[in-house]
Amino acid sequence: MIHVVKLGGSLARDPLLPHWVKLFAEHGGGHVVIVPGGGPFADAARDAQAAWPLNDVTAHNMAILGMAQFGYLLQGLCPTLVTARNVAEVEVVLENGKVAVWLPFDLLREAPDELTSWDVTSDSLALWLAARLGAAHVALVKSCAIPANQEWDAMTEAGIVDPRFTSWLNTFSCRVTLLERQDVSLFKGEILSRSDSC
Repeated sequence: MIHVVKLGGSLARDPLLPHWVKLFAEHGGGHVVIVPGGGPFADAARDAQAAWPLNDVTAHNMAILGMAQFGYLLQGLCPTLVTARNVAEVEVVLENGKVAVWLPFDLLREAPDELTSWDVTSDSLALWLAARLGAAHVALVKSCAIPANQEWDAMTEAGIVDPRFTSWLNTFSCRVTLLERQDVSLFKGEILSRSDSC
């Protein structure tokens, strides 16, 4: 089973970040793909668009590059993680029994499309990637508290997932798990163990 794991960019300076990276490196080979969030790198794109008359394509490309920066940070923390620039490269990394860190350069755009909007963040892009990999599971690791009653409309309203997420989830039909930053052991025990038994 392929697990697409969106690791929130808000963890970029979190002391728990190395624990997540170590977990993926030790137990995720061949079945974990990390989607890096944008975090402070994407926030810089938001700030730039607020300060200057930048169109959404420009801001989108800056945010995509922000995700790539966080991806490079993750790989820098753990060099056994393997960066991949597109779906085909991700598949090769998994086939070689490694953990892939997706650097979404293939999502850079010259003209607007359904992706070039702040309604689409790395949450929805994790679904986008999962659909193309045929992954059955997406995990979103968040630094915020996750309500016990996980209704997607409420999650969107609270800003826990982006506005496009729910409609794409209904389209792509994969299992989604929301995890808080401290749920490292939960991910290992309840999620990766399923891959070990497949």
